[in-house]
Amino acid sequence: MSLIEQKFARLSTDNAPGQEVRQRAEGLDALLKGGTLPGTPVDFSHGDVNENAFAPTPGSLEAFVAGVESGGEQAYTEYRGRADLRARVAEHLGRFTGSPVSGADELIITPGTQGALFLSIASTVAAGDKVAIVRPDYFANRKLVEFIGGDIVPIEMDYLNNTDRAGLDLGQLESAFKAGVKTFLFSNPNNPAGVVYSKDEIGRIAALANQYGATVIVDQLYSRLRYAGVEYTHLRAAGIDPDNVITIMGPSKTESLSGYRLGVAFGAPKLLDRMEKLQAIVSLRAPGYCQAVLRTWFEEPEGYMEERIRQHQAIRDDLLRVLRSVDGLAARTPQAGSYLFPRLPKLTVSPQDFVRILRRQAGVTVTPGTEFSPDAGDSFRLNFSQNHAAALHAIERTVELIARYRA
Repeated sequence: MSLIEQKFARLSTDNAPGQEVRQRAEGLDALLKGGTLPGTPVDFSHGDVNENAFAPTPGSLEAFVAGVESGGEQAYTEYRGRADLRARVAEHLGRFTGSPVSGADELIITPGTQGALFLSIASTVAAGDKVAIVRPDYFANRKLVEFIGGDIVPIEMDYLNNTDRAGLDLGQLESAFKAGVKTFLFSNPNNPAGVVYSKDEIGRIAALANQYGATVIVDQLYSRLRYAGVEYTHLRAAGIDPDNVITIMGPSKTESLSGYRLGVAFGAPKLLDRMEKLQAIVSLRAPGYCQAVLRTWFEEPEGYMEERIRQHQAIRDDLLRVLRSVDGLAARTPQAGSYLFPRLPKLTVSPQDFVRILRRQAGVTVTPGTEFSPDAGDSFRLNFSQNHAAALHAIERTVELIARYRA
């Protein structure tokens, strides 16, 4: 296999969210036990944005139409995004994170948060650079760093055995910085485990980055969807050198605006300049008309976000109740976001085969844990931003299959 073929082979999308059709069933016939289970198919690989689950925020379609009607001035914005929109979003993000943001110099609108992640990594990492990445964490972090040619230094997170912190091994992180790591990449809340880094952990990350002159990229996509009593500390407001931090956010998940492909990155002006240059040749800009939908972000109707959080928490709690009825299954309660990351008990089939069996016999699609860490083969991720009743029935079918295939 040539070097270029190897490079793209590592970008496998077979199990990426939305690619459930790639979860093939070949070779399963000899493993199947019993018949299929009745029930509505549920795809837990991503959230359900239909009307019967979590539809896009009110006013988003009208804002998009207004963007279309405004014509060329909205279609062909600056590469960083329309200036007045950046100023508007920056004001909201400054208040939300507790540290001012300049829409002119410190923010770029991107084609989804995935676009922000690519631009951030590509603007900070060169071939051969050492990059620290948490295990488990968002699947694209590892793949993008490997694609660019960076060398990954894993940092373990013992999320199952902690209750008041995410469980990041801060000693490993300091050792990584001492060994030459100049970029640290992580999500908070963590995707896939849904845990939130404690104030102490965030403060220590900031202090270590300052001490060793490292750049930190933090994905805070789910930081608005936090459950009752959860304290959240924004890294950019925790004393980190502002020239060495990029924060990524967007309205695609909590606000169900994924179809508009909108994200933002904000932080160090020197890095934002690089990101603008790269975006100019990769995609020119975030979708022009869609940018107008950002006028609804942080401006939802009164009580809207509180109700959305309440609904997610109710689904979370019901699913955990069913999952925890399984002897030997481990699952930490997510503190934010819409992900569960249970660890399976011992089965008579491999976890990879169980994921395929689950889809084949129960109509339930989940994302294998190996997407998030090579050490998480006995886990799977599910996005519970779904119709409540359908999600609950799907988990009940999942538990039935676990019992069917227990060792």
